[in-house]
Amino acid sequence: MASLMRDLLAGVGASLAQPGAPCHASPPRLARPNARNHIPAMLDFSSPHDVREVLDDDGVSQGAGAPAFNDDIALDAYSRVVTDVVERVGPSVVRIDVGRSGSGSGVIVSPDGLALTNSHVVQGARSVAITTLEGRRLQARVLGDDPDTDLALLRVDDDVTLPAARLGDSSRLKRGQIAIAIGNPLGFDASVTSGVVSALGRSLQSRTGRTIEDVVQTDAALNPGNSGGPLVSSAGEVIGINTAVIAGAQGICFAVASNTAHFVAGEIARHGRVRRASLGVAAATVAIPRRIALRHGLNQTQGAGLMEIDQAGPAAQAGLLTGDIIVGIDGAPVAGVTDLVRALGADKINRAVSVDFLRRSELSRLWIGPVERVAKLARR
Repeated sequence: MASLMRDLLAGVGASLAQPGAPCHASPPRLARPNARNHIPAMLDFSSPHDVREVLDDDGVSQGAGAPAFNDDIALDAYSRVVTDVVERVGPSVVRIDVGRSGSGSGVIVSPDGLALTNSHVVQGARSVAITTLEGRRLQARVLGDDPDTDLALLRVDDDVTLPAARLGDSSRLKRGQIAIAIGNPLGFDASVTSGVVSALGRSLQSRTGRTIEDVVQTDAALNPGNSGGPLVSSAGEVIGINTAVIAGAQGICFAVASNTAHFVAGEIARHGRVRRASLGVAAATVAIPRRIALRHGLNQTQGAGLMEIDQAGPAAQAGLLTGDIIVGIDGAPVAGVTDLVRALGADKINRAVSVDFLRRSELSRLWIGPVERVAKLARR
């Protein structure tokens, strides 16, 4: 019984995968595994799966000296937490249908009908159909779609008041705390799985090639159709928007952090898009020779090496060349592509910023005026 208790509290249990409605397009690829916390491969949600069931073997006995506690009381307490969260948040979770392309999940985040889901669920559509837990079918417009974070914001057209979930503060998450996923996997509406927050601060590569930062890893089971649904804390707050799982693995699933979702929703509501700055370059994380780093007093061992430069973009106009290694922007160190992407926020658009770079073995500085980036899907 003690082993069963530990399994339940760790979110380990039966794992199901069976054919059903796909989650639209292939989900974003993962970032190259050249840094800690990058993940090597992701499940293609468009692929059907065989029916499998895996049960854990309870091979550990509760022998002498085992902790004394009332298993039934602990199980009841855990059950009450999960059921209470589902009762509060479940009505805000909706099914999203995009024409004949399949279905996904979403979560209402405002009573007047604002809803969050994945970008790969809406697939560039301008409108979708939403079905609530009680069976109401509503039409919704796609207010904005951000492939860079795999998020989209919807607005229900009907004049209705809907139950809404609250976005929590994902910066306060801790590994091991309860995580509950609610969605419509494989067409099974209003399904619930539970587990824990397995890890924090993961990075995931979106379909555009841009890195999604601060991704939440969980072992709450996700399947095709869960995409866009909420990952919820024991306090009943949305802590992530479910987005992907690892191919061939069990219990390795990912959600875009709620703080990222909050930022993206705000940007889309204000501007219809998420504004980001661009230098007009394609870069890769490259090593900086130790002697050169020591010579110039650089603390980092890597930088963002420029692989391609748009000749009509700000970088080319300022004089950057292919092969240059960016090591700093606006006074902040750049130790790779992730730092470069993070540094180019909306506040840098149309503002002169300093760019420190290595050309061969010499450290130089240029002033560049980044422009607003136009998101494009990466080639596949």
